[in-house]
Amino acid sequence: MLLGVNVDHVATIREARGETEPDPLIAAKMAIDGGADGITVHLREDRRHINDRDLRRVRSNLKKVEINLEMAAINEMVNIALKIRPDLVTLVPEKRAELTTEGGLELEKCSKKIKKAIDSIQAKGIPVSLFINPAIKDIHMSKQLGASMVEIHTGLYANAAGRKQISELERVRKAVKRGNEIGLLVNAGHGLKFSNVKNIAAIKGIRGLYIGHSIIANSIYLGLESAVKEMKRLMKQAQNLGFQER
Repeated sequence: MLLGVNVDHVATIREARGETEPDPLIAAKMAIDGGADGITVHLREDRRHINDRDLRRVRSNLKKVEINLEMAAINEMVNIALKIRPDLVTLVPEKRAELTTEGGLELEKCSKKIKKAIDSIQAKGIPVSLFINPAIKDIHMSKQLGASMVEIHTGLYANAAGRKQISELERVRKAVKRGNEIGLLVNAGHGLKFSNVKNIAAIKGIRGLYIGHSIIANSIYLGLESAVKEMKRLMKQAQNLGFQER
């Protein structure tokens, strides 16, 4: 199971003061030293954290790991993706006022726009993943739209407790299973942290987990390399033990 580390929040800290540090590229290199298999950056329309220069530097300096560009399905971002050529593009919903991505793509509402973006990007050999809610209908529609893979939104699981969390975990498991059955590569992410990642990492059929905030937050205490190593350890332990319902 791959671990993609999102370094957006390193840029958020930088932009809070309008400084040149901390540098997302340096953080990305340290994450790789800690065992990260990929680096994710989200280039938002308003450039609130990661900017175009960050994206260019990450792409040109990191050649041996997956570079995942999160972006909205709009012409500006499609053109940037075609120019920068990341290893993977993940299409995500984007609202100007949100603190973080609040849920999966509204596939039915935005199907034409998403389909156009998928076709344009994949025609150039860049696989596209869709960030979707853990719903079987969204799995099927992602396949119909022609996406190579999906990323299951785990936020509802991460924010739940007790029986509700067990229920949300089961939704994720079913979505992963169905995605595999119809030929999609399936990733997962959002809200995952040391305390809740193991139940997700134990699900068979997940290609990779994409995690940012928790790793960056814990790096304040542990150091970034140690934070990544700990996340990888928990993921491997869960895979070895298999899923255990709580």
